[in-house]
Amino acid sequence: MTSAPPGRLPLDGVRILDLSRLLPGPFATLLLADLGAEVVKVEDPEGGDYLRWMPPLAGRQSGFFHAVNRNKRSLRLDLRKPEGVAAFRRLLRRYDVVVESFRPGVMEKLGLSYEALRRECPGVILCSISGYGQDGPYRDRAGHDIDYCAVAGVLAMNGPPERPFPLGVQVADVAGGSWPAATGILAALYRRRATGEGAHVDVSMTEGALAMLAMHLGAAAARGEPLRRGKELLNGGTACYDVYRTRDGRFVALGTLEPKFFARFCAAAGRPELAERQLDAAGEGPREELRALFASRTRDEWARLGAEHDVCLMPVLEGDEPRSDPQLRARGAFLEIDTPWEGKAMAGVASPVRLAGVEAPRRAAPELGADTEPILREAGFSEGEVASLRKAGAI
Repeated sequence: MTSAPPGRLPLDGVRILDLSRLLPGPFATLLLADLGAEVVKVEDPEGGDYLRWMPPLAGRQSGFFHAVNRNKRSLRLDLRKPEGVAAFRRLLRRYDVVVESFRPGVMEKLGLSYEALRRECPGVILCSISGYGQDGPYRDRAGHDIDYCAVAGVLAMNGPPERPFPLGVQVADVAGGSWPAATGILAALYRRRATGEGAHVDVSMTEGALAMLAMHLGAAAARGEPLRRGKELLNGGTACYDVYRTRDGRFVALGTLEPKFFARFCAAAGRPELAERQLDAAGEGPREELRALFASRTRDEWARLGAEHDVCLMPVLEGDEPRSDPQLRARGAFLEIDTPWEGKAMAGVASPVRLAGVEAPRRAAPELGADTEPILREAGFSEGEVASLRKAGAI
């Protein structure tokens, strides 16, 4: 890893071999690629990342795949073949980080455990993303986002008191997996600059999801009672912090936790007397009155009131509406990435990590194996060695 001079992307010089598939690992490496890291997707020759083929297809490949794999290169390499493993070990010498999301134990079976990688490259950083972590009684169990959120207690906090609802986005995958992985990799790179030491970053998506409850669990411990679905301050238990249906059948989000905001809202809405009842009825407040009040105007009428009086009241945007939101548009939150091999521009979401004066690259997600030979040649493989790997079926 080299230091980046002023004007360059902050992770210029960092090289990553990404063995991960689907969402958690690829989103983590997308964040790093947007910051300038060179990310090489190491993909199975028989189809590559499963996400490439998950409907709906944008043309030749999935819209899901394009969304999280821009600014990367693709290397087709079969790690089930000894020639492929040997090639991977040789490639490792010029890379800083390996990211993988197999079940615990798979890397060892491939001959690519952290100890094996460290023997090849002492300063290597291996980031392993798994559902439950590299040890413990659940380490070998299958799972998906909903399962990890269930174990962490996050799923139980979502929905009305009578039953939990599935979360609408992949909380364990992204908040519990991708972000801790990116953070762990950056921390390990920083330490390595000072000490030369590599690291094995162990990311449990379940524990990452659990971390989202840190503040809430602290409150529960302070009061001596466990968390309750639909009854807490921030999950629907108070009328001043909830979602309400409007006259046109749409919704607004009221976030008036502070008494000054609730009082300001009540006055602006023509019901100043409700302010005194913000936390009546064991904290629930004047819920029925607010339901009737919100049903008296349309969503957009309430949105205008919220903007005029600055009272923590926003419309619930649905479908494609966020694309037209003036704040998101002004910030450039949505991208279009020209993708010649699909014959069109692909929609994307900009990285939320912004550094002043630094603009992320906008290179299309790679075709499967599009960069195989260039990557091998950059690592010193001769034409004959590349041909030998092809003959062995390793690339």
